[in-house]
Amino acid sequence: MSYVGPDFDPPEPRRSRRRPLTFTVAALVPTALVGWLVYTAVADTGGGPADAAPATASSASPSATHPSAAPSATASPTAHGESSKASSSPTSRAAASGPLKGKVVVIDPGHNPGNFRHPSEINRKVNIGTNSKECDTTGTATDSGYPEAEFTLALARRLRPLLQQQGITVKFTQDGDRPWGPCVTERARIGNEAHADAAISLHADGAPAGDRGFHVILPAAVHAGGADTRPIAARSRDLGERVAGNFLRVTGSAPSNYLGNGTGLVVRGDLGGLNLSTVPKVFIECGNMRDSTDASRLTSEDWQQKAARGISEGIVSFLRGK
Repeated sequence: MSYVGPDFDPPEPRRSRRRPLTFTVAALVPTALVGWLVYTAVADTGGGPADAAPATASSASPSATHPSAAPSATASPTAHGESSKASSSPTSRAAASGPLKGKVVVIDPGHNPGNFRHPSEINRKVNIGTNSKECDTTGTATDSGYPEAEFTLALARRLRPLLQQQGITVKFTQDGDRPWGPCVTERARIGNEAHADAAISLHADGAPAGDRGFHVILPAAVHAGGADTRPIAARSRDLGERVAGNFLRVTGSAPSNYLGNGTGLVVRGDLGGLNLSTVPKVFIECGNMRDSTDASRLTSEDWQQKAARGISEGIVSFLRGK
């Protein structure tokens, strides 16, 4: 837009030149119009679609393609706009570059939104080394009905791009792309076969109301049957401490007031996903879904993004060893 002010008033045209100018302009209009029509016809045959790129969902806004309370399906949109096909194989995605290129992290979204439809499959017993337990469970839910399995998928999908930005290859144990499971034995095996540098299982607790806060579960030094966590116990503790510290710092959530004596760390030897792991692995219970204070956080997309950032920064710190 041009500026016209007191010092820039346009000059008045001379009356003697008005007629020739009008004639010249009038003569040029048909020629210009013909030229414009020819240009438009050519442009319409070649340039249009190439100049208008289709709109895509930004990977910086996972909630655009994965709203936290959206029901899961056997084929659902992923954080990168692709379509997940029903499959029993884990989802794996590698970042192109970054300071941690070559590192592998396995994310295990706890449970599965479809587990409740397959009671016979998830209730069958599997051997976890120390004893036998159910293949999987349905998980818990908030009092308003928001399932833990939906929360863990939403959180995992937010966590994935944050790790990929560092160049890390990210593998999921499931991405809403299978009707149930996998069993806890398979969840551990996926991390082992990937030779993961770190693995984390995402959960939320179902304790009584009034119990609130997060805690990170570390593997005990188990040696029984097919389970031997002794080689990974120390490294898993290092991973867990870094995840807990960064989760606390970024989310502002307090450590559990009912487990861990205020440390936010709990050691257990009864979880198949930890017992059977041969790579550094921890569980995180991000809060208590049955407590109204925690539930308000767990169902918030803004808080979920903070939780993902806190977990990612803990994992990155562990992989850097700093």
